[in-house]
Amino acid sequence: MTAPYSEESAELFPRPDMTFPALRAALARVAPSRLPEFQADRDSAFTAATQHASFNPIRVFQVKWATEVEIERRPRLAARYHAALDDANALDRDDPRWRTAMDECLAVRNEARAAVTGD
Repeated sequence: MTAPYSEESAELFPRPDMTFPALRAALARVAPSRLPEFQADRDSAFTAATQHASFNPIRVFQVKWATEVEIERRPRLAARYHAALDDANALDRDDPRWRTAMDECLAVRNEARAAVTGD
């Protein structure tokens, strides 16, 4: 049994394994509306892996979705990301604040990716 979420919690739940079932289950918890996109990406990754006789497309898929889950399972990181994304979407690209918002989106994604890949 897990402890209930509190504002002091750094994570909603432990980081899932980078397997299709674990990532799908985690995504279903934090962003169920994105499950069709996840499935389509999975199908594309398997097709590309077969066509190129390479596991690289599958690895790219796993890292992409593990990063998405990592952002959403960490409330503070998710809040930073969504605030920056909202700012970027509301601003004109000529506005210097747009670049600041995009830089923040990238920083959050890089932090999440490093957490899941160990880089």
